[in-house]
Amino acid sequence: MTSRFSPYGLWTLFALPLIAWSWMAMTSTNPRIIHMLVHPTGEWAARLLIVTMMITPLAMIFRGKGWTRWLKKNRRYFGVAAFAYAALHTVFYLIDRGSLSRVLGHIDRIWIWTGWIAFLIFIPLALTSADRWVRELGTWWKPLQRWTYVAALFVLVHWAALHNWEEPGVALVHFAPLAALEAYRLWYWYLRPRPSRTA
Repeated sequence: MTSRFSPYGLWTLFALPLIAWSWMAMTSTNPRIIHMLVHPTGEWAARLLIVTMMITPLAMIFRGKGWTRWLKKNRRYFGVAAFAYAALHTVFYLIDRGSLSRVLGHIDRIWIWTGWIAFLIFIPLALTSADRWVRELGTWWKPLQRWTYVAALFVLVHWAALHNWEEPGVALVHFAPLAALEAYRLWYWYLRPRPSRTA
C-alpha cells in the first residue's frame, strides 16, 4: 500500500513538461522560442496551483475515498511543482525581455505587476513547504500558507488581463471549479443549517 503513495512517479510526471520545455529552449533554432514558452509555462503553473487548492474541498466532499487521501498526502508536492513552473515562467519572461530596463518598462502594466506580486508571495510559501518548516513555524505555518489564496487572486487577474481583458474567459474557466469548491467550503463551515442542540 505504501508504494501507492510514492512521490517518485508523481515527480516524474511533474518534470516531463519542464524537461521538454527546457530542452526546447536550449536547442531550438527558432529565435522566438523563449517568447513562445513564456505563456505555456505560466498556464501550467496556474493549473497546478488550482489543483493544489482544490484538494482540501474535494477531500471534504469525497470523504474516505482513496484518491482524495492520495491527493491530500501529496498536496505539498503539487504546490512545489506549481512554484517550479512559476519560476521557469519568470526565467523565460526575463530572458525574453532581455534587459532590466525593458522589464521595468512594463512593470506598471496590470498583467505584469500582478504576476510579480503572485510570484513573490509564492517564494516564502515554497521555501516553508518542507516538514522541517512545519515544525519550526508551528501554529504560524497554516496562516502563512493561507496567503496562497491572495496569490491565486493575483494569478487570476494576471492571466485575465494578459490580453487587455479581451479574452478573460480562459482564466475564468480554469478558476471556476476552484471558486465553486471554495464556495461549498464556506457554505459547509459557516452557512449550512445545523441541527439545534437540545438540553
